[in-house]
Amino acid sequence: MNVTQCLSHAQVLGLPRLEAQIMLLHALGRPLHDRAWLLAHDTDQVTPEQVATLTVCVQRRLQQEPVAYIVGQKEFFGLTLHIDKRVLDPRDDTEVLVEWALTCSTPFARPRFLDLGTGSGAIALALKSQLADAQVTGVDASLDALNVARHNAQRLSLDVSLLHSNWLAQVTDVFEVIATNPPYIEAQDPHLANLKHEPLAALVSGPDGLDDIRHIVLNAKAHLVEGGWLLIEHGWQQAPQVRALLQAAGYHQVQSKLDLAGIERCSGGQK
Repeated sequence: MNVTQCLSHAQVLGLPRLEAQIMLLHALGRPLHDRAWLLAHDTDQVTPEQVATLTVCVQRRLQQEPVAYIVGQKEFFGLTLHIDKRVLDPRDDTEVLVEWALTCSTPFARPRFLDLGTGSGAIALALKSQLADAQVTGVDASLDALNVARHNAQRLSLDVSLLHSNWLAQVTDVFEVIATNPPYIEAQDPHLANLKHEPLAALVSGPDGLDDIRHIVLNAKAHLVEGGWLLIEHGWQQAPQVRALLQAAGYHQVQSKLDLAGIERCSGGQK
């Protein structure tokens, strides 16, 4: 098989063209962004071993396994992160939360950020990459997740602190911005079947999906400086409930931000 035939093979099996290109680049050991190389080398022969690797990758994707787990990496806020099944696959929409956190930090000379539920370290590392002088701490209850975040921090040479803690239980410092992408899916949500490859603890939060958000809203204020912000990513229908929780806890300037699809994806308030 040549490159063009491999792409056609992957698409016939059911992959969209972009995913077929990514899987083939992975099988060939090429950079995943180098789709132009495929065009320039469309008649190059692909070894039987590389075809076999491609076929396995395609089959995994057809079983709804995230692309990031198959290829072992994900681009997030300009960073290439190592991703595996120990952590949630970072979503592009979470970049909205990072941008908001950066905006909220501008009044502070050397802002301190707390990323609650850091997982792969995506939010914490994105913040540190944009503000080298900032103090950034990532917290997670999963030691496996912290190992992934630590690996990413070392590989990217970004100095963030990582703390093993169930939300704020072991946190003793105060911060200018607390940003979090906590679990927010309802326990009985039928869409969970499509997320079977990802860690359940990073997805589900009680009957209405708001258990962890309630806990964070109630406990975060003690870890914010006066004028500091708590910013929360949540489900596509949850903005009104999250705003109500923030208002009931006494936060000011409570508001929501839209994701790339125009949906209220993040809500926050100021102490």
